[in-house]
Amino acid sequence: MTNNKEERLKQLTRMQYEVTQKNGTEPPFQNEYWDLHEDGIYVDIVSGKPLFSSLDKFDAHCGWPSFTKPVDAGEIEEKLDTSHGMIRTEVRSKSADSHLGHVFPDGPGPDGLRYCINSAALRFVPKDDLEKEGYGEYVKLFERKKSGEES
Repeated sequence: MTNNKEERLKQLTRMQYEVTQKNGTEPPFQNEYWDLHEDGIYVDIVSGKPLFSSLDKFDAHCGWPSFTKPVDAGEIEEKLDTSHGMIRTEVRSKSADSHLGHVFPDGPGPDGLRYCINSAALRFVPKDDLEKEGYGEYVKLFERKKSGEES
């Protein structure tokens, strides 16, 4: 992935650009990852920074990928969003300032959070490709799953 943000932005699809740069939202149930059940991590489509793990993904029946927590909380920024006549908490990636989606207090995890994220803001890296794509440090998350440990 190129280091120049402008070059990376030129590589985005229209939907990826609309979502990440213009705070758009893709259609529910008509996006790439809402129903993906494969082991791996989800990275920011712009920066490539790891954001979420499939281990924390759950079906919220909302039509978008939903997670109980980020894989690296330091890479997530939350902002008040009062658009569309609602009060919500927007979720953005810290490194690329990409709009990702929103976080809601109705999730199943111990913190009760649901990170509702646009697939267009993400790129999925399968567990088997983590090493070769430079995300080797995340392989251990899935080794814990295999051995039955909690993360």
